[in-house]
This record gives sequence, C-alpha cells and structure tokens, in this order.
Amino acid sequence: MCRRLVPALVLIVLGVLFLLDNLGIGIDAGRVLSTWWPLALIAVGAGWLLRRGDGTRCG
Repeated sequence: MCRRLVPALVLIVLGVLFLLDNLGIGIDAGRVLSTWWPLALIAVGAGWLLRRGDGTRCG
C-alpha cells in the first residue's frame, strides 16, 4: 500500500500546483517545478535506501 501512496501524493501535489497556476492564484508551477525537481530524485533515492531493510548487505 505504501508503494502506491508516494506516487499518488506526487500526482496530487503536481495537479494542485498546475490548477492554482491555471486559476492565476499566485503560484508559477513552471518555476516551482524547475526549481524543485531534484527533490523528487532525492526522495526516490531515500525511499530506495529505506526500503532496503531486507537484510542484504553491500559488499
């Protein structure tokens, strides 16, 4: 269940940002995305690290 939660929340947040931008309510979705897109990569990487609790070791 948790695996589907994160992508769903990302889509919801992106949808809200674009909706607010289309309505002209003080948010420039393009600028926000162009500034904060690396955060998505960090979140995915952190999720992969935290999910690796199955007893496997590196090296």
